[in-house]
Parts: sequence; structure tokens; C-alpha cells
Amino acid sequence: MTLTTDHSKAELESENLRFGPARAGESRATRFASFDVAAHPVPTGREEEWRFSPLRALLPLFQAEETTVSADHVSYDVDEVEGIEIGQLGASEAPRHSALVPEDLIAARTAQLCANALHLRARRGTEADAPAIVEITGHDASVVAHGAVVLETEESSQATFVLNHTGSASYAQNVEMILGDNSRMTVISLQDWDDDAVHVATHVARLGRDATLKHIVVSLGGKAVRVNSTTRFAAPGAEVEQIGLYFSDAHQHLEHRLFVDHAAPKCTSNVTYKGALQGKAARSVWIGDVLIRAEAEGTETYEVNRNLVLTEGARADSVPNLEIETGEIEGAGHAAATGRFDDEQLFYLRSRGIPEIEARRLVVRGFFAELIQKIDVPSIREHLTASIETELARSMN
Repeated sequence: MTLTTDHSKAELESENLRFGPARAGESRATRFASFDVAAHPVPTGREEEWRFSPLRALLPLFQAEETTVSADHVSYDVDEVEGIEIGQLGASEAPRHSALVPEDLIAARTAQLCANALHLRARRGTEADAPAIVEITGHDASVVAHGAVVLETEESSQATFVLNHTGSASYAQNVEMILGDNSRMTVISLQDWDDDAVHVATHVARLGRDATLKHIVVSLGGKAVRVNSTTRFAAPGAEVEQIGLYFSDAHQHLEHRLFVDHAAPKCTSNVTYKGALQGKAARSVWIGDVLIRAEAEGTETYEVNRNLVLTEGARADSVPNLEIETGEIEGAGHAAATGRFDDEQLFYLRSRGIPEIEARRLVVRGFFAELIQKIDVPSIREHLTASIETELARSMN
């Protein structure tokens, strides 16, 4: 069975039109945010923001005991790349915390505990000649570790940053992406943890005038992974493309929550997330919130989420939301679908002599191919292709 929602531009052109589940009368624009740890309660699971999340697995990240920022538990290794400066920022050093204001307890505690953040910066007018790769390796999941990263492209600069997460960890992370006017940034966050890892990340981007961000999130490993991505347009003419790819196995929870805040006119956002699930209690959650404020005239936005369920016992939740405060937009829409193999595709392939198992593999490869080709780092494309082949071998042999 396939469930789909799709809305055309014409359906969305009336003022103050809102889509998505009611949030007790609260606009997404007014959600509480604070650096004060005491102001954020431990969630119960009844809150809209946490009702899909595995709170039992995440519980250690909400607790104050047994936390650290020590490299003994999670270490960083950063490649030196020409055109990228590597440093640190204290809690009050700009541009740290110019984009992020924590909306939950985990992000607030991470901001409090991390006295310094890793800072990668492309200076004004420079173009990095290669991706800057940050290897983030977990060594011990028994203690919660915290980390903070600030990625910056100054005016008219261009850079690609890769955050590669591997190993065993219980890890809370804040990532800020600061884009100067007319700059271009690509961020690839790869969650390829061991099976026991728990990871909650808050990614927040602030885009200047005519800035362009490509934000790619790939989640393959870990026991429970939750990535919250927020994009805020600070000036006109900016553009963001958000791409997500995930593959959930038995008893694995992969959750992605996005918020695109159109607070400036003539900005563009496009979101495409795709996931596959296999095995008992495999779970994925995708929440896509888009807010078009009254001042954001000329906005163009679209978001889509597709899920392919490969075996019995897997579950995918997909909730796209649009909140629109002006009718003066270029276009806005969303779509979500969850289904099994396309019988027509399988019939077409099998009628040409392709065995069923290989036909199913071809369908899944085609499902992900569009997104993989949008990743500009060849080594990551190759890694993802190999990882998907490994996942398919588990369920189809």
C-alpha cells in the first residue's frame, strides 16, 4: 500500500494556509528555545517533538550524570585542506551561537558542556580545493559524550565539509553552519556508527544574502540516530538543497527532523529524503516542517520523502508540514509516500529474464541512485553504493 500527499501551487496560494497536525495552536515559529538547561524538561514521549522517538534508548543523553567531552570516548581527526582554517571557538566567540539557540534539553546541555567548538572556516573569497573531512570516532558507548562543530564560509567563498561518524558512542552533538553573503557550502554528515551507538545531533544553518547550502545527511549505522536540521534564511536570494538517505535494519531507529524557516524574501528550498527499511522492528521517522513567514514573499519550496519497505515488521513514519503566512509566493508543496516493491517494475524486469532477487536489487539501487549521484565526493558515493549492496545482501540472499 502507498500513501501519498501532494499539493500544487494553486492549492497553496491563499493567505495564512496551514497544513500538518495541530500543535495545540502553536506556530512552529514560536517554539521555545533557550540556552538555560533548567528550562528544558526531560520529555515524557507525549510531546509532539518526541512522540516518535525511542526515549528509553535516548535516556542517558537527557541525564546529567556520566557525561564527558573527553577524546577517550569520542575523538576528532581533521584533514588539513588548502583554503580551510582549523581552530576552536569558545562559547562567546563569534560566529558560534549566532545560529543555534537550543530547542531541547540535549542541545542545551551540549552547548553548556562544550567550552570549545571545532571551527572550520573558508576565508572571504577563497575556494577550498578539496573536501575538509572530520573523522569523528566513538570509542566507548558507556558514557555520554558531547561535541560542538562550527562550519563557516565567509563572503564569496566556497567549501565542502564532511562529518564522518564511526565507532561506538553515546554522542550528543551541535553543528552550526554559517554562510556569508554569496558563499557556497556543502555539508555531508555520514552516520555509519556501530550497532550499539546512540547519536542525537542538532544541525542549524544561517544563510546570508545569495548564499547556497547543500546539506546531505546519510544514516546507515547506530542503534538509535536522531538528526534535527534547521535552516534559517537571514537575507534574500539564498538557496538550500537538503538531501537525505537512510537504511534501517532490524531493531534500528533512524529519525530525521527538518525545519526550513523562510524569514526572508525570494529564497528557495528543496528537500528530498529517501529511506529503505528491512527486518523486525526496523523504524524510520521523517518530519519535514516548512514555515513561510509573512515577509518571505517570492518563496519557492518543495519537500518530498519516500520510503521503501523491504520486509515485514518494518515501519516508516512520514509527516510533511507547511505553514504559510503569505499568498505572495512562487510555489510551495510537499509529498510523502511509503510502499513496497513496485510490482510493475518487478514484472518488467523478470519478463526479460532477470531473476527475482536480482530484480529486487535493481529496484532498490534505482530508488537511491538519484540521491547518490548528487553527492559530489566520489569516495562517499562509492562507500554508499557498497553499503547499500551489503544491506541488500542481508535480506535478499
